[in-house]
Amino acid sequence: MIMLTANGGIAQQTADSHDAEKNIFSGEPRGGGDKGHADDSERRAGDGERRADDDQRRGNNDPRHNKQPRQNNQPRRDKRDVHGWVILDKPIGMTSTHAVAVLKRLFQAKRAGHAGTLDPLASGGLPIALGEATKTVPFVMDGRKRYRFTVAWGEERDTDDTEGRVVKTSEQRPSADAVRALLPQFTGLIEQIPPQYSAIKVQGERAYDLARDGETVELKPRPVEIHELTLVEHGDNGQSVFEAECGKGTYVRALARDIGRILGCFGHICALRRTLVGPFRETDMIPLEELEALCNRAASGEGSLADALLPVETALDDIPALAVTRADAARLHRGQAVLLRGRDAPNSSGTVYVTVAGRLLALAEIGNGELIPKRVFNLTGLTASPGRSNERV
Repeated sequence: MIMLTANGGIAQQTADSHDAEKNIFSGEPRGGGDKGHADDSERRAGDGERRADDDQRRGNNDPRHNKQPRQNNQPRRDKRDVHGWVILDKPIGMTSTHAVAVLKRLFQAKRAGHAGTLDPLASGGLPIALGEATKTVPFVMDGRKRYRFTVAWGEERDTDDTEGRVVKTSEQRPSADAVRALLPQFTGLIEQIPPQYSAIKVQGERAYDLARDGETVELKPRPVEIHELTLVEHGDNGQSVFEAECGKGTYVRALARDIGRILGCFGHICALRRTLVGPFRETDMIPLEELEALCNRAASGEGSLADALLPVETALDDIPALAVTRADAARLHRGQAVLLRGRDAPNSSGTVYVTVAGRLLALAEIGNGELIPKRVFNLTGLTASPGRSNERV
């Protein structure tokens, strides 16, 4: 991380802060690795719960209903301010939306959101932002992702994974050499047609909604970037294991589909694990069981939930940091611009994250000799334990 200091010098600094916003990246329906949308079933369930709540309120106001509602034996826990990132090692079968709800409950957090949907059949890194970290979610979503995935040859399915119905079959099985020879065609900047079961909008409707209704839609190719695609294993069981590092908007399911079509044997994803999301690595991931155990220890006074948090600014690794004085920090905190003058003023431009006394203050833009605050952080509450950023160096 590049640190711009007040005297114009450059120092190396590890980025540890990230800003948080209300979660708009929720949902699971076959949306791919980078898009988040509410799951239809969860949405319908939510609507049903609201109707039930309305019915209950009407019933409680009706004098004919003289029975008191049954009291919950468990005391209601108050929500609190929690700021930081938890990199959940999401288990297979759990939706990203459910994972966010579980962590929000465990931490009693007021706000939570995730940085990129991971399909229920996939495992691995699901970055979950708590509190002010939600303001930095877009920076993580724009970062690279790395996947390890297994392709089963011989069948193409309508969802391009094991959940779908078989639509094409072949008795042919590719050789390892044939697979390797094809990979350069899927490396670099390529055009990719999203899966039919994806979150792409078609005339205001999600593609997965139209597919569930039996409609076949023509999705246009989109440019995506595959930084690396390698064949890791090629067994005699009709399956191949790959690793891919890709940019925003890439559908790994579509990779399996297109490779299978060109080879003439067809294929679909039968296993998928995400090992990298932006600045978050596999070593940052924490299994749900371990997180629940930590919460139980913290409840009994034997540990702290802060130990599971990464600092908010961890998501800002690729952004320069600018240290300011306390006087300038006060102006920025009020939403006022700060003039950058004199020989000590930074000569860069663009987005920076601002610190004061080593503490994250704001995201700001440098331009026309001014430092203009765009996002101001309020990190009052539970934050990452001291030294958590140093553990990642």
